[in-house]
Amino acid sequence: MRKPQSRAHRGSQRWLQEFVAKDPATLDAAIGLGPLTWVSPLATDEYAEYRVECFLTRLWIEQTVRSLDSFWPTRGPVWDGLALTESGQPVLIEAKAHAAEMASTCAAAAPASLRAISAAFDETKAALGVDASHDWLKGFYQYANRLAHVYLLNELNHMSASLVFVYFVGDDDMRGPASREEWQAVIADAHEALGVSGRLPEYVRDAFVDVPHA
Repeated sequence: MRKPQSRAHRGSQRWLQEFVAKDPATLDAAIGLGPLTWVSPLATDEYAEYRVECFLTRLWIEQTVRSLDSFWPTRGPVWDGLALTESGQPVLIEAKAHAAEMASTCAAAAPASLRAISAAFDETKAALGVDASHDWLKGFYQYANRLAHVYLLNELNHMSASLVFVYFVGDDDMRGPASREEWQAVIADAHEALGVSGRLPEYVRDAFVDVPHA
């Protein structure tokens, strides 16, 4: 599904749109994967965000072993941003501007969807060495489902995708963390709750970007 967006005026959506449009070099440097070709969000594409099979098509991803629809229910995550490295490897972006954005709970109501999500989480947790007692459906569900999707691409389909959490620093309007260290404390809490402290693979990375002030 392609979801056109309006030009955002606050929060992580605003900053990601603005950096991609006006200063991608700063964003690319923070991510640390070299110069990127951004495919979402773009002003020329109505700042559209992508979910389900559409994000795969947008990144030229072919699932040769395990398909997305066999791993996850129909309503998958909407990706804040999508990009490609110079070598054509996909980069999935989740952006945050304030700590409250980190918290989320699974909203799926259909029993079949909950079973599929739980199975995907159990598989991902086992691969990461996370104790099964950690509940990924509550607290930091969005973070967990992003981990599951990059696990599907890399471990089950033998790709070299990257998942990047972009944290915007100093968003006074959203009362966001004013420093990298403040963000790292928030991230550490999420990792502890999910049981992934010290267990995330190298293809999951954090990027910290200072927002401009007038």
